[in-house]
Amino acid sequence: MLKKNDVVRETIIDITNEGYGVIKVEGFPVFVPDSCIGEVCEIRILKVFSNYAFGKIDKLLEPSPKRITPICPLSKRCGGCSFGHIDYIEECHLKTKAALQTIRKISKIDLDTVEVLPTIPSNKEVHYRNKAQYPIGKDKEGNIKIGFYAPRSHDVVDCNFCYLQPEFFSDIVEVVKKFIEDYNISVYDEIKHMGLVRHLYIRYGEATNEVMVSLIINGRKLPHQEEFIQRLLALPISIKSIVLDYNEAKSNVILGMEYDVIYGEKVIMDILCGNEIEIAPLSFYQVNREQAERLYNVAKEFADLQGNELLIDLYCGAGTIGLSMASDVRKLIGVEIIEEAIEAAKRNASRNEYHNTEFYAGDASKLASDLAKRELHSDVIVVDPPRKGITPEVIDACVTMAPERIVYVSCNVATLARDIALLKEKGYRTTKLRFVDLFPRTVHLEAVALLTRDK
Repeated sequence: MLKKNDVVRETIIDITNEGYGVIKVEGFPVFVPDSCIGEVCEIRILKVFSNYAFGKIDKLLEPSPKRITPICPLSKRCGGCSFGHIDYIEECHLKTKAALQTIRKISKIDLDTVEVLPTIPSNKEVHYRNKAQYPIGKDKEGNIKIGFYAPRSHDVVDCNFCYLQPEFFSDIVEVVKKFIEDYNISVYDEIKHMGLVRHLYIRYGEATNEVMVSLIINGRKLPHQEEFIQRLLALPISIKSIVLDYNEAKSNVILGMEYDVIYGEKVIMDILCGNEIEIAPLSFYQVNREQAERLYNVAKEFADLQGNELLIDLYCGAGTIGLSMASDVRKLIGVEIIEEAIEAAKRNASRNEYHNTEFYAGDASKLASDLAKRELHSDVIVVDPPRKGITPEVIDACVTMAPERIVYVSCNVATLARDIALLKEKGYRTTKLRFVDLFPRTVHLEAVALLTRDK
C-alpha cells in the first residue's frame, strides 16, 4: 500500500479532465500535476486516500516531446494554467479527447452517429481574457497579496502579472495594492468574517478599449474613496467606470448583488458579432471575445436559420447569443433570471436597431413553462445555461414547444452530456457537436451541440 513520501518510477499513461497526469501503481491511480502522457518520472507520493493518491514529479527521466517551458514562473503554485507546460495543439487534442470521453460515458450516446466537427483553437494563447477576479489577502507577515487561489485551497498566491490577462491589468492591481497598504485598509478574513476588501474585479471592452474596475467590499463604505478614484484615473488607461460592490455574505461567492458606481458610467461597451454590447458589473460576458464570436457563429450555423423562425434564447444574459442571430429570424424571445441583464438585453436590442425582440426576466424553468402554455411553437431554441446545466422543467417546456432544433451551448460537458441524454428520451437526437477553446492553458472548453427533433 502506498504511503506519503514513497517514491515510485512510473510512466504517465493518461491526463484527467482536470489536467492531472495519471500513473497506476499496482492498479492504484495516482494523479500527478505538470506531467505529459508518455513521460517516465520518479514521483513522490504526497497524499493518499482510499481510492487514489496525489504525487509530484521528483525527477523527470524521459520528457515528452509535447512538453514546453511554462512562460509563467508561478504556474506550479497558482494552478490556473493546468496545461501551461504542454504544446497548445496537444492541449486542444487532450481537452477534446477528455470532453468526448465524458459525453460518451455520461450520455451513453453512440458518438459514431454524431457529426463531431474539428475543435476550434484560439488564435491567442495569452492575454486573451477580458475580465479578472482577484482575491485579496495577507501573508504571514501581514503583507497584502492580490492574485489567485492556489489549487484546492483559498490561499492567495500573490500574482501581480498574469499572462492570461491584458498586460495593463497588472498596473491596476499595483495601484489597488498600494492604496490598501498606504491607508491600512483591512482585508477580509473568510473564517472570522471580518475585514473590508474582498476582491478586485476588472472588465475590459477589447473592441472599444473601455475598462471597468470593481472593488468588492464587506461593508458599505470605502475609506479615502476619492483618493482611490484619483489613483486609478492617473493610470494611462481608458477607465470608464469604477464600482463598489457590496458583499457582506458569509460565503465564498465573489460578487454581491448590490453596488454603486462611484465614478463614470454604469456600463462599458464592447462590440461582439457586429453588435454594440453593454457590459454591466453583474452581466455575464464571455471572457475571450474573439473566440466568443467563433462560438456564436457555430451556434448560428447549427441553428440553420432561414429568416422566418421564432427563436427562443433561454439563459440569454444580456442577449449576446440571440442578438447575433436576430437579423436572421422573424422573432427573438430571450429569458434570463437576472433582471439587470434583461434590461441590458433590451437596451442592446434597441441600440442595434432590432425591433423583433422580446426579453423577460425570471427563472428559466417558470418562464419556459409560461411560454409553452402560450402554445408558442418555437422553430429553434438556444440554451446557454450555467455550469449546472438545464433543469428537467426547462427540458419539459422545450419539448412542449416542439422546436425543430435545439442548440445547446455549454461550458460544462458533464451536464451537457446529462441533458442531451434526457432530451434523447424525449425525442431529440444529438446530430452535431463542436468544441471551441475559449480558455487556452486551462482545463476548460466550450461545447455546442445540435439536437434535432425526430419525426
